Amino acid sequence: MTDAFTPLTIADYAARAASTDLHSDGGSLAFPLLGLFGETGSLLSEVKKKQRDRASYRGYAGAVVEELGDVLWYLSAVASRAGVPLTDVFAKATPTAKAGALTLAALQPDFLPRSGEPTAAFERTLLKLASEVGTLISEHDGVCQSRPVSAERLASIAHTLIKAAEEAGVTLEAAAIKNLAKIEDRWPRDRRYPEPLDASAEPEERLPRQLTIEVFERQVRGRTYVFQSCNGINIGDRLTDNAMTADDYRFHDVFHYAYVAVLSWSPVIRTLFRLKRKSEPEVDEAQDGARAILIEEGITTWIFGKALDLNLFADLKPGDLPFDLLKQVRQFVAGYEAEQCPLWLWEEAILQGYAAFRFLREHRRGRLLIDINKHQLLIEPLP
Repeated sequence: MTDAFTPLTIADYAARAASTDLHSDGGSLAFPLLGLFGETGSLLSEVKKKQRDRASYRGYAGAVVEELGDVLWYLSAVASRAGVPLTDVFAKATPTAKAGALTLAALQPDFLPRSGEPTAAFERTLLKLASEVGTLISEHDGVCQSRPVSAERLASIAHTLIKAAEEAGVTLEAAAIKNLAKIEDRWPRDRRYPEPLDASAEPEERLPRQLTIEVFERQVRGRTYVFQSCNGINIGDRLTDNAMTADDYRFHDVFHYAYVAVLSWSPVIRTLFRLKRKSEPEVDEAQDGARAILIEEGITTWIFGKALDLNLFADLKPGDLPFDLLKQVRQFVAGYEAEQCPLWLWEEAILQGYAAFRFLREHRRGRLLIDINKHQLLIEPLP
């Protein structure tokens, strides 16, 4: 594992990148080649957005670092699948590099002035990068395996990538480290569950580590409502879809219970069960207050809109949820304790919640079994 004081070698990065290449396509070059072209296009898109919205687009610098890291990952994947060592690629790309060029840091000057705006030179270099990647794809005949990938062509792409990074004021080492951290956040090989977010709270203010909730429909004066009960006591308000078109959103509290089970987070459920952390006034106000509740409800509604377009995530397994969706969720909870939950954990919470929601949609009633210690939300038939 590389730390802040150990330079990241090209060989180490290549090995760690290869270990995260989980796309099950038999080792075809089609996936990384298309990814390389796509991420280069994303870099150009960030430049375009900054040119269009110079004053308002504040995420440009961070986006460039992220996209450079993605381009580097796909370049590494192409080299790995083609049997070309990434160290050889960069050795050919920088024949005059200073001693120690087997590290990513040694590929560039010690000091790079940071640029907050895209320069004309940077734009030209990115266009050249896109052209070279396009040529590589053309030479490889798109997805044809019969022609080997040219190490010289990969070296030319690497050389242009280094130049683009320098013109953006970004070190490839920083881009690579951020890329590896992003992959670990989203697609870790070893899923280590964090301790509950309220582990340090007073025992009586913690979310219940195990909880059973019964959810069912009932007719009241000709209208159908969803009710919830815990230990035989009705809790919360009776719910309808609150929409012009019926979509069964009346069962949406199951998503909040999924956040409890998997993330140990839900200002909504804390309020429902009177578990706000009153002994910590700042936490009570900021993490458990009205604004946090609105954030959670907003996330839940927004995800639901996306889920309706994807068959309520019925066909998705862990690792399949759109990355952009999870990134948007992270932005929603920025500044709140749920921000520290890794993206893969958010995915588990969402998928478990939607599995229970689909059950309720079909059967109209069910018993939720919530277990924070197991990070698990299950649902079973309710007689």
